[in-house]
Amino acid sequence: MSWRRRHFPFNAEQTVNILGEIGPLFAMFLVNGIYGIAAGTWALIICTVISLAVTLWVLGRPPVMPFIAGAVSVTFGTLTLITGDAMWVQIKVTLFNALVALLLWIGLRTGKNFFRFVFGKTFGYTEEGWYKLTRNVALFFLATAVVNEAVRLGFADANYRALNRVFTGVDIWILFKIFIVMPFTGIFFWWQVRILQKYRLPEPAVSKSRSDPSH
Repeated sequence: MSWRRRHFPFNAEQTVNILGEIGPLFAMFLVNGIYGIAAGTWALIICTVISLAVTLWVLGRPPVMPFIAGAVSVTFGTLTLITGDAMWVQIKVTLFNALVALLLWIGLRTGKNFFRFVFGKTFGYTEEGWYKLTRNVALFFLATAVVNEAVRLGFADANYRALNRVFTGVDIWILFKIFIVMPFTGIFFWWQVRILQKYRLPEPAVSKSRSDPSH
C-alpha cells in the first residue's frame, strides 16, 4: 500500500464528495461572518454549483446523491435570498435527511432495497447485510435530522462573543455541521463498512448473484 493510501484512504469519488460538502459550508461561514447572511448564502450556492461541476468533471458522470443534495441546497439557498431568512438553508438538512430516512425505510418495507439496487453490481453482500446497512443508514439520517433541528432551534437567538467577533446561531449551526456532524458521519460509515465485512459473499456467490435476473 502506498504512503498516500495509508494516510488518505479515500478514492476520487469520496474525496470530491467530502470537499463538495465541506467547501460550501466553510465559504458560507467565512462570508457570512464578514458580509452577512445574504452574501454567505450566495457563497454557499456558488460553491455548491462549482463543487457539482468539479464532481462531474472528475468522475465523468453525475453521482445521484451529491447532485440531489446540491440541487436541494441551491433551492433552499435561493429561498433564503428571497426571504432574507437563514432558516431555509438550515431546515434543508432536516427535511432532506428525514426524507432520505423515510425513503430508505419504505424501500425496506416494500422489498426494494436502495443500496442493493445502486451497489449490488459492485459489492456482494447477503440479504441480511444489505438490510442492516439500509436500516442503520436510515436511522442515522433520521437522528441527524432531529439533531439538526435541535441545534437550529436551540441556538436560534444566540449571540456569543469570542475571538473578537460575534457568533450568531447560524455560525454555531455551521460550526456544528463542520466539526461535529461531518466527522461523526465519517466514523459512522467507516463503522458500517467494518460491520459489512462479515456479510460479504465469496466471489463465486457474487458472480452468481449478479447473473441472477431476479436480483
